[in-house]
Amino acid sequence: MRTVGTEVRGIRAPIVKEGDQLVEIVVESLKEAIKQESIKLRDKDVVGITESLVARAQGNYVNLDQIAAAINDTFSGDSIGIVFPILSRNRFSMILKGIARSGKKIYLQLSYPNDEVGNPLLDAKKIYELGIDPYQYVIEEAEYKQKFADFKHPFTGVNYVELYQEIAAETEIEIIAANQPETILDYTDQVIAADIHSRERTKTILKENGAQKVISLDQICNQAENKGYNPDYGLLGSNKASAESLKLFPRDGQQFVEAVQAEIKAFSGQEVEVMIYGDGAFKDPAAKIWELADPVVSPAYTQGLAGTPNEIKLKYIADNELKDLAGSELLTAMKAEIRDKEADLTANLKAQGTTPRQLTDLLGSLCDLVSGSGDKGTPIILIQGYFDNLADE
Repeated sequence: MRTVGTEVRGIRAPIVKEGDQLVEIVVESLKEAIKQESIKLRDKDVVGITESLVARAQGNYVNLDQIAAAINDTFSGDSIGIVFPILSRNRFSMILKGIARSGKKIYLQLSYPNDEVGNPLLDAKKIYELGIDPYQYVIEEAEYKQKFADFKHPFTGVNYVELYQEIAAETEIEIIAANQPETILDYTDQVIAADIHSRERTKTILKENGAQKVISLDQICNQAENKGYNPDYGLLGSNKASAESLKLFPRDGQQFVEAVQAEIKAFSGQEVEVMIYGDGAFKDPAAKIWELADPVVSPAYTQGLAGTPNEIKLKYIADNELKDLAGSELLTAMKAEIRDKEADLTANLKAQGTTPRQLTDLLGSLCDLVSGSGDKGTPIILIQGYFDNLADE
């Protein structure tokens, strides 16, 4: 009987630069790891490559002047509203800096007490103590500075109102905190919906309430007019690359993952699945921050990673259908339950308590946790045995 199920390894790789042949780099890095660690590839193993590696090899960057030009090409008038951006030093901060370079006055509306992914703008307990109704009340900039200026983000130690004012200092900026999207229309009728996962809802509400022009971040830098662009996500998923540039989410991902898959099969004979991963989709239990600042966990993956798990809950079966069995008899019966499970266990009691999320969300989160975002130097992840179960010998 096999004694090990899923195994995950971070694979070290060279530092990738623009123009590098990334398919070759990924495959050679994997080959070297297989050789040194005596790894045996199997069908349905998974190779994950971090999105930043792909985007950097592509040279998928935009600079602040390109963002400013896109804003001026899209919006008329002297002012622009921005609604519901996340609180981030390396995500929205650079986008804001580019928008400020357009020269338009900015009305920036932040949600409170937290942004879309859980980053706190102010102390939720203090809101309650002050009797503020976050569903209706608008906190103007002067009131925020009077009552919440001493608040710092628990992880970064930053007050984001101060940070965003500093970043946009080359133009005039006014910041408010409010949770109804249409509030921004009291200040301007030209608006960027800067939220990530709720952007379509926000745009609909703004249009229904009279906004003259509304776009979202995925509609900026989404055309091939410049070197850097992403046709699907625009500025969504971008990261600070330098004081003047942002790295965008990678493009042409499907072509890349299929090329890597083909190369791995050519040298190993195994049908390995391949995916690009970004942020994992998990929530910090202390600060209640949801990690997913990218528009999706995986922008591209091979066909074998489509869908959701179809698993029975072992402990439920052990405590119910097989509660009178023990030892080897219980193990044999459990394996039979796995082999005989239905092809679709949706709404089946035998599957209750399992996680019916997209496989790419689960696997991408695992990859992100293993590789981290710091100095581990393992932007390629090899996952083995993920699709195995107890009945597999």
